[in-house]
Amino acid sequence: MIPSLGRGASDFRLLANAVADAGFRAICPEPRGFGRSASYSADVRLNDLADDVADVIESSTDKRPVIVLGHAFGNRVARMSAALRPDLVQAVILLAAGGKVAMAPHIEQSLLASFDLSLPEAERMGHVARAFFAPGNEPTAWRDGWRRDVAEAQINASQRTSVDKWWGAGRASILVVQPLQDVLAPPENADAVREAAPGRVQIVQIDRAGHALLPEQPAAVARAVIEFSSQISQPKAKLDRDH
Repeated sequence: MIPSLGRGASDFRLLANAVADAGFRAICPEPRGFGRSASYSADVRLNDLADDVADVIESSTDKRPVIVLGHAFGNRVARMSAALRPDLVQAVILLAAGGKVAMAPHIEQSLLASFDLSLPEAERMGHVARAFFAPGNEPTAWRDGWRRDVAEAQINASQRTSVDKWWGAGRASILVVQPLQDVLAPPENADAVREAAPGRVQIVQIDRAGHALLPEQPAAVARAVIEFSSQISQPKAKLDRDH
């Protein structure tokens, strides 16, 4: 599970527990810059982040192929991992998947302001609510957990990497979990993913959720992730009979 821009693996606590309770193993590595690790170098690209994912898979699973889940920025890393290492990634799950349909300028301003810890808390949390949460949803779950240096390095990695290199996720099966009130990655992005990978994409829409998604609709997200993961983990013969 690869977290959102400038955020850590703790965002996946509820989802990882739900996935584990359903009989799957959840692996939640921290991005570089969290814990005792140094942040990414200035010249980092998305393929470098994907290399980190491959190292985790190889060291944790005896090189068996897995499902890589990416939330928000993490979906870019997930798709790059699938494109570069199809031997290790059999499917990807994209939570709030952006990359092609742009956000509005004032939303981009709120995105960047969310990382500015020098702002008065009420002002910064107003930006967090505007950029990441559906109207009426409480943003306090994301009051903490922000790393501006990590976010800046990750933005740089995206800007230094062509979208076309990761957009279609190689040949992996894809689930897009699309929050309907997402203003950072508008729902049209999900349609663009399906157009780029015909026959490989399922889309699950979740209402009353924005880009943060995980703290907003945890049960709905867990249900979508577990159902898709169960499909992928079934033997191919059974899938052929059922579908």
